[in-house]
Amino acid sequence: MHIISNDMNLTQMAPGKPARIIGISGGHGIRQKLLLRGLSEGNLVRVISNTGPVTIEVDRNMISIGRGVARKIQVAAVR
Repeated sequence: MHIISNDMNLTQMAPGKPARIIGISGGHGIRQKLLLRGLSEGNLVRVISNTGPVTIEVDRNMISIGRGVARKIQVAAVR
């Protein structure tokens, strides 16, 4: 998969589009919580819904996270 854009966070992704996590802003606590849910830098994710809590698919699992946390996850759209 080729990266086509890298200047957005999860809340800015359109539903159905795949993206790769390229960075997580925040301290150890937020990184640990996301890691326990299967989210870390380099993971491929797909946004399911971004109205209200952001729902994403990662490794065939659906995860919903708050918009504040989703804004801390920088992604690059891939095709």
